[in-house]
Formats: sequence, C-alpha cells, structure tokens
Amino acid sequence: MEKPHTIFFLGKPGSGKGTQAKRLATHTHWPIITAGDQFRKIATEDTPVGRKIKIMVESGLLAPNWFAMYLYQKALFSLPENTNIIFDGFNRKPDEARLVISSLKWLERSFIVVNLMVSDEMVYERIKGRSKMHQRSDDDSIKTRLGEYHKYTEQSLELFRDAGEIMDINGEKDPDTIASDIVHTLGF
Repeated sequence: MEKPHTIFFLGKPGSGKGTQAKRLATHTHWPIITAGDQFRKIATEDTPVGRKIKIMVESGLLAPNWFAMYLYQKALFSLPENTNIIFDGFNRKPDEARLVISSLKWLERSFIVVNLMVSDEMVYERIKGRSKMHQRSDDDSIKTRLGEYHKYTEQSLELFRDAGEIMDINGEKDPDTIASDIVHTLGF
C-alpha cells in the first residue's frame, strides 16, 4: 500500500478514534484536525452558529453536511503540497464521504480511512466509564449518537470501501495494541 498523505479516523462513538488519531499524530509528527474539538469550540461562542452547534452537540446529532465539509475544506485547502495530515471525525455522512473522495482524488492526494470497529455493547461500556472519568456532557446522548452512526456513518464507510480506501482495525483491543496494529498496517 502506498503511504497516504491524508488519514481519516472513523468509527462508532467511544471506539477510540480520538485516542488513536492522537497516538498516530504523535508517532508520525503529523498535524491533526479534530471535528469534535472544532464543534465544541464553536458551541461555546455566543453567535447564531455557536448556539445551533451547541444544541446539536448536546443532543448527539451530527452537524449539517455543509458545515462539517466547510471545516474540512478550510483545513485541507490551506495545506501546502505534500503536507501530511490526520482528520478525526469528519466525513460521517454519505454526502461528506463523496465530497472527501472527490476532493482528494481531484487534488491527487493519497488517503486512507481507518475504521475502528467495536460493538454497540463496547460503546456503552466505554462511554459509561468515560462519563465517570471526564464528566462529558454529550455522553448522555449515546443512544442518539449510535443511531446517527448506524443511519449515516455506516453508509459513508461503504462508500470508502467501494473506493478501496478503507482499513478496518479491531478497536476492541487494548489501546497500545490498537495503535501498534494501525502503525503496522499503514507501514509507518
């Protein structure tokens, strides 16, 4: 496999996307753009957009396609040529996946989607533990978040699978083993 210049992390809520994206960024020294961090930051702003995003974040709903893709394109199009980057949590809806595939092929940037696979039961177990540790307010909306995953993200994953740009990783192992599996599979 050609080493990609752009790596996306997808998976169910609580699958470890953020943790593994950060670990890979540390390993590769690549910058990382995290959708959730950007949405939570915008949600703190006292603006019409900030208030709308706050409601979506608190209820566990995904942001509108056009908004998520605005943040993605803003980051991607500002990159110098041959700069590597990691995206965490973008392209969760089918229209977003199509735009990602189209934009990266147009730019002739190699990319891969790391799909962290975990069961719904594991999601509940992890988020329950995370809620106790970090008091994250959006963890109360796990049922809604999982519903959004099954409704949208599963379709996005199939689009990436059809494009031949997906790498499935067992996300139910311990974090060190998962990180090692990702690095080994990517060839880094």
